[in-house]
Amino acid sequence: MANVETKQLTEAQDRFVAAWGKMGTAWGISRTMAEVHALLYITGEPLCTDDVMERLQISRGNASMSLRALLEWGIVERVHRRGDRKEYFHAEQDVWVLFRAIVRERMKREVDPMRASLYEIRDLTQDRKGPADPALLAHNKRIDSMLEFLETMEKMSASFVSPAGRGLQAAAKILGFVGGGRAEPRPSSTGGGSKPDSEREAG
Repeated sequence: MANVETKQLTEAQDRFVAAWGKMGTAWGISRTMAEVHALLYITGEPLCTDDVMERLQISRGNASMSLRALLEWGIVERVHRRGDRKEYFHAEQDVWVLFRAIVRERMKREVDPMRASLYEIRDLTQDRKGPADPALLAHNKRIDSMLEFLETMEKMSASFVSPAGRGLQAAAKILGFVGGGRAEPRPSSTGGGSKPDSEREAG
């Protein structure tokens, strides 16, 4: 029975790794990097480079490069075992902290460079002498709108994504996306559902 359960667990872990790897490519992350992270997260225990290589059937170079990138993202940390010279790696298990790190890295790698480019583009058409060209004014307005949007996104990220990841969770709760457990279906508004709050209190 134990062997059957172990096989089922391994199969479930492998499917999670594959699904996470596929999603990672949609985010612009290499599949191998996403799969290495998925393996470390779903097993919940520190693994060494050899463990990762064997489980994912990848080369040492791919494993080492992916682990190094995950360390830079701040979603994996090095751990050491007494009496063992190998380096082990453990993934962040708090999903809110995890996604905070992902949002932070994506802002730094994608949004910040884009914003810097927009400022450079804006400078090309700013402080021109003489009467303003309508096409130039329209161009600047579109650039300014994009800059305003990106700056708003940055402020939202800084406000809601706290160092412990609690800001994002609090925002989700305020918006009604996070409850105390599995989401329950909403009562029907056309009969057959739960009574309104006022009727329940009266009853």
